[in-house]
Amino acid sequence: MVMDESKDKNERRCPRLGHAVSFKYCRTSGDGVEACFKLIDCWWEDFDIVRFIRENFPEDRVARLMKAAPKPKAVQLLDLIAQAQSRLKE
Repeated sequence: MVMDESKDKNERRCPRLGHAVSFKYCRTSGDGVEACFKLIDCWWEDFDIVRFIRENFPEDRVARLMKAAPKPKAVQLLDLIAQAQSRLKE
């Protein structure tokens, strides 16, 4: 599998480091091996990051990154409402 490096020079502010980093840094976490767990969360507005991951990473890494992706805000709110309702019933 050949990695698509066309987006490697794209930059954005990293919420973890507090300064600008390249997409290459994020997809390799700087160590050249593993992608940052926030890859989807940070890059979804710039391009179809989920498609990029599925097309460029092995299945085990795809699964880890997809599991790390945050739930949409609406789903998070519904979960919180359900938890509150459950506590009120107890």
